Amino acid sequence: MISRLILLTMTLLLGGCDIAAMLADPKVAQREADAKAIGSACRYGVRSIEDCYLLNEKASKAAVFAGWKEMDQYMRENKIDGIPPTGVKAPGPAEEVIDGPKGDKPAGDGPKEKVGAEPKAKTSAKAPAKPRATDKPAE
Repeated sequence: MISRLILLTMTLLLGGCDIAAMLADPKVAQREADAKAIGSACRYGVRSIEDCYLLNEKASKAAVFAGWKEMDQYMRENKIDGIPPTGVKAPGPAEEVIDGPKGDKPAGDGPKEKVGAEPKAKTSAKAPAKPRATDKPAE
């Protein structure tokens, strides 16, 4: 009789719990929250969702979109204007991403040289040494 009462009490207590959430890895929840924050920041920074995906390839696209969408709705309801970013720019359609050693450099990031111009020669000539106070003048 007592064991049934204990079983019934435990069932009622755990019936309202989200057991799956208790067993979930907290790192997964943190990555999800970070991706939503990235999406929100992209929307507030007046970035398109496509640019946001390009700049944050490792983040979950679904979570990034959810954060972007929530921030979009919030900004529209409260008539908030976004602030254009001043930092890194996303590669535009004219800039193609090439597969280099690291595979992350956009084409055309090297030094700009004019077509037909000769390469600049590097000089290694040192400037003449300045005379010291202890040096005697040459005769």
